Amino acid sequence: MAEEPNFFERVYEVVKLIPLGRVSSYGAIARYLGAARSARMVGWAMNKAHDLEEVPAQRVVNRLGLLTGKHHFGGSNAMQQLLESEGIVIKGNQIQNFEKVFWDPNKELQRPL
Repeated sequence: MAEEPNFFERVYEVVKLIPLGRVSSYGAIARYLGAARSARMVGWAMNKAHDLEEVPAQRVVNRLGLLTGKHHFGGSNAMQQLLESEGIVIKGNQIQNFEKVFWDPNKELQRPL
């Protein structure tokens, strides 16, 4: 019998679906997974994911579009550089046109993973 994925693994599966040039938030991912009050847990998952190449952790920001997880990347500007290479504009650690680039799994995906 297959073991059910743990919360971090479920977070990673959602994050892998965020399209290039788009971002999501800790809270939106938590709500999608049925754990609305677990945005901080999503953040902890992202802290552990920065070394996992297949998980684009740079695409997860806070609800205001701030790069709050940037200190977990291998350099102070690494998160920003990765996002900018995808076409996302950032000023003062904040994503510009956040509403335009925001990807909400609750609206984009059919059912929770």
